[in-house]
Amino acid sequence: MLYEGFMAGGVAAGGQLTTTTDVENYPGFPTGVGGIELTELYRQQSINCGTRIETLTVDRADLNERPFTVFAVDQSVRARTLIVATGATAKRLDVPGADRLWQKGISACAVCDGALPVFRDKPLMVIGGGDTACEESLFLTRYGSSVTMLVRRDVLRASKTMQQRVLTNDKIRIAWQTELVEVLGEQLVGGLRVRDNASGREREIEAGGLFFAIGHQPNTAFLDGQLDTDDNGYVLTAADSTATNVPGVFACGDVQDKVYRQAVTAAGTGCMAALEAERFLDRHG
Repeated sequence: MLYEGFMAGGVAAGGQLTTTTDVENYPGFPTGVGGIELTELYRQQSINCGTRIETLTVDRADLNERPFTVFAVDQSVRARTLIVATGATAKRLDVPGADRLWQKGISACAVCDGALPVFRDKPLMVIGGGDTACEESLFLTRYGSSVTMLVRRDVLRASKTMQQRVLTNDKIRIAWQTELVEVLGEQLVGGLRVRDNASGREREIEAGGLFFAIGHQPNTAFLDGQLDTDDNGYVLTAADSTATNVPGVFACGDVQDKVYRQAVTAAGTGCMAALEAERFLDRHG
């Protein structure tokens, strides 16, 4: 049984891929594939393999004893094994224009979307000051005419190594103590209204693309702390495994991966989790 969720975390069933336009690094699609199209193919393949799909969001789970109990709205099921594949939701800023122009020049994944034609040879903006923001900015220099990091403080939170790479890159500019106020544009992002936190003054700047790099929130609230996680909430799994600290519970995809966060890597760990769950059942019956 698969609980695919119903607007869980504000995202449609299928997860973050449903908010991605083109996926160009998934094997078997030489010209790329749309994110929504890919998730629909996943769904059909699952059904063809005998999966029963419920379009419900899991509210909570009791992992204290096996079989585990999973609760979704007004129903519950018992499960001898459980695979947690609930992903993570990219954090976004709630400013005017951000929702209207989402995926119309706004993204939360440079590696996923940065190479798209809409961003080519345009001035690109990245919001954030940590390692992720630095990595995304460096990646975007391959495609944009320039990259500007909007940092609300006067320092970067990134590691010294990442700071050095950014500060010595001629295509990257840092707008210190600068905060996003509004995203401008009609059909596509055309500019930003920003505020200088030191003076309080606002101004408009040209932008052909905006990337949020302020982190992700793993979707683990329903577990209520029953699985071990790191300080950021990502589920911890054993080395070379998808096994969690609870025997019979496995985790795969972006809910336990804060490094790669790609569809292809999530599919790989999904395969690992399925094989491990099958072996667990063989051993424990």
